[in-house]
Amino acid sequence: MRIVISGVGEVGTHLAKMLSGASHDITVIDDDPKRIEEVAGMADVVTIEGDCTTFAVLKKASVRKADLFIAVRPEESINIISAVLAKQLGARKAIARIDNNEYLEPNNKEMFINMGIDYLFYPEKVAAREVINLLGHTSTTEYVDFSGGKLSLVVFKLDSSSPLIGRTLIEVTADREALPYRTVAISRDGDTIIPRGSDQFQEGDTVYVIANQNDVKSLMVFSGKPNIKVNNIMILGGSRIGVRIATELQDEANVKLVEYNPDKAYKLTETLEKTLIISDDGRNIDSMIEEGLSNMDAFVAVTGRSETNILAAMVAKRLGVKKVIAEVENLNFINLAESMGIDTIINKKLITASNIFRFTMNTDVQAIKCLTGCDAEVLEFIAKPNSPATKGQIRELDFPHDAVIGGIVRGDRSYIATGSMEINAFDRVVVFALPSAIARIGRFFS
Repeated sequence: MRIVISGVGEVGTHLAKMLSGASHDITVIDDDPKRIEEVAGMADVVTIEGDCTTFAVLKKASVRKADLFIAVRPEESINIISAVLAKQLGARKAIARIDNNEYLEPNNKEMFINMGIDYLFYPEKVAAREVINLLGHTSTTEYVDFSGGKLSLVVFKLDSSSPLIGRTLIEVTADREALPYRTVAISRDGDTIIPRGSDQFQEGDTVYVIANQNDVKSLMVFSGKPNIKVNNIMILGGSRIGVRIATELQDEANVKLVEYNPDKAYKLTETLEKTLIISDDGRNIDSMIEEGLSNMDAFVAVTGRSETNILAAMVAKRLGVKKVIAEVENLNFINLAESMGIDTIINKKLITASNIFRFTMNTDVQAIKCLTGCDAEVLEFIAKPNSPATKGQIRELDFPHDAVIGGIVRGDRSYIATGSMEINAFDRVVVFALPSAIARIGRFFS
């Protein structure tokens, strides 16, 4: 696939590296020569320096031959203009990053489609939604719904009190056909394992499970941690993510938001009427203790600095806060943050990748979730009539060993996949896959 990326900041650079590694032809555009030089040293891409809103630059990038144009500059207006121009010049699909929720309202969204933009995405909104979902499932480290919530991916770390520790997968699933969930992966010491029957669970393992939504609560007993109701929450950082979280939760919980900049804190008091806004430095431990951090059920650090978020989250954890979430944009810091005991990491690059990656697949992919805690993806496919996936029982499909079918949604019913099941045309199929399998699994459903 020929892909043109406009903007090679943190998000654009991550996309360029990820997509060039998947054997796509990538061209990147940016008006900053330093950023152009940096991305050229990281990924196999064609680089063009210039203004992405000019016809000359877009023509130089050969957007008329592009299968996909991705606009991910920090400036929303530039993304919209460049995406419209690229589509008019011949790009097959054009998508743009935005930071205005008003654009996603149904009537307004239709206007952008009429202008030629196929998809708008707002990473901060998706990140805020992920945090809110996690605050409703505090014993999980990641939680993702598929097919409108009929199936869920539940991720949890095994505490020392987990009843799974020391047991093999086959021991846990002796009554396999009756279980309403399936373990699709285990992350251990930086490695991701597609588990087989003889694999044994260990303390500290991160376990990835596909479950029927109604059975998520019963599943969480295996984590060894109780689920708690979040009544008191402190948010560090008046970023777009922080403000969206406060806006959605302030009617049902006691929310405190700590913002370092006094002017910004004052403006937030005008929009967040039911949230207590505090102007303070979140790195000051004494100040945070005075503001009642140790009495919080949950702490969410979403400032613009990964280091600040990690340090503040560590302090919250040591003060006994049960659920701690930190935004970590530096991908190199994610494993470090998790090893320090932070419950959940969110990352806008991975959120953006999840939104965009499905547009690069050759088959019908409804959703992709690029996971934070391991180098893997969870994908939701629709099985086409007469596709290889519909030609027999799952155990007979010769499915890649580095991928596993977790569940199937058929009409209004969901099923946890077993070897004896058959996939029907138009079933929605949730698959956990390591990067080595991504290019091969699509053909099973197309």
